[in-house]
Amino acid sequence: MIASHQADLTTSFPPAMPGLFAQASPPLGRQGTGTIAAEGADGGAPAAAQPEPGGGDFLLFMFLPLILVMILFSVFGQRKERKKREALLSSVKKHDRIRTIGGVIGSVVELNTDTVVLKVDESSNTRMTFGRDAVQQVLESE
Repeated sequence: MIASHQADLTTSFPPAMPGLFAQASPPLGRQGTGTIAAEGADGGAPAAAQPEPGGGDFLLFMFLPLILVMILFSVFGQRKERKKREALLSSVKKHDRIRTIGGVIGSVVELNTDTVVLKVDESSNTRMTFGRDAVQQVLESE
């Protein structure tokens, strides 16, 4: 019973095409090497060429300096901005008209080491106290 099913399975497949799975001849310069080295693991088509080891080193040596330069520019740019900000905060003096980070505009009435007192309304003599780091811009210096 089983033998008859096996015979039916083999006859139900289409016949093999001649020359489709024939072994390829070795390349011209390598007649003595045979076809085993050129075939893939399954013995069929030739294996794909493997990349040389060490090919990733080129990318590493190309991109590593680029990344280091980007980091250095970032650090030096931040340092430059910080120095600029410190110069702005140290240049604030009485009667300067400034704008705070919150958008409040007023004249400096009093300066302390870590606070600034602004006069925001002349008619009612309204004063507001801010942290010195809240100063965003000096509008007018007198």
